[in-house]
Amino acid sequence: MQPALFVSHGAPTLALEDTPTTRFLEHWGEAEPRPDAIIVISAHWQSHGLLIGSAPQPATIHDFGGFPRVLYTLNYPARTDAGRVSQLRQLLAAQGFEVAEDAVRGLDHGAWTPLMRLYPQADIPVINLSLPANLDEAGLRSLGRALRPLRAENVLIMASGSYTHNLWMMQPDGSAPPAWALEFADWVDQRLLQRQDDMLDAWATQAPHALQAHPSDEHFLPLFIALGAASDGIAPRRVHDDWRFGGLSMAIWRFD
Repeated sequence: MQPALFVSHGAPTLALEDTPTTRFLEHWGEAEPRPDAIIVISAHWQSHGLLIGSAPQPATIHDFGGFPRVLYTLNYPARTDAGRVSQLRQLLAAQGFEVAEDAVRGLDHGAWTPLMRLYPQADIPVINLSLPANLDEAGLRSLGRALRPLRAENVLIMASGSYTHNLWMMQPDGSAPPAWALEFADWVDQRLLQRQDDMLDAWATQAPHALQAHPSDEHFLPLFIALGAASDGIAPRRVHDDWRFGGLSMAIWRFD
């Protein structure tokens, strides 16, 4: 049975760097049971409704600027499994979700950069699922619950975002995390570990320094899909923790 993961994907240079996070992802891909398929939800694919990417071989989207030239030459040639796409659409519809297919959308850097470190051979089918802007935190947890049965079919659910994400308050790489980032992360840690899901839903108004940690919410919201996919009452585990550029958390959580 596969877990659900929340992965802080950081900068697109995740695909190139040698860091604690890239080494963790590479070790995970080598040491953990290999999934038969991966459902990935990226903070960088927001949509008005729920969409499933159905392109047979989704393009690698270089949705960024100002990075080393070599980054734009990288390609993650994953394929999609049409049978899994149909299964996922039926599963979500049965749970009351209106869902459509997008046969054009590729994999943005929130999807392909961590996947490139996890499974560099790109030989596991990847199903791209959008982050629907019409769902609040509780709604996203419901979406995660709808996906939960797939874990028992050896499908890895990967929600990709960032535990903290304030690009306007970045400091030189290697700087100590500022107090606001640590206090926010600690509050979220405790809500997750105690499975205080309803309290976590109110993070934007209840968590300390929430607006500093996330001036916009799209990088935090994938966490709620992973949380909804967790088994009831089981505390998740923070399996990796690192900080970049001062206040950019690279935390990775495992939900079983």
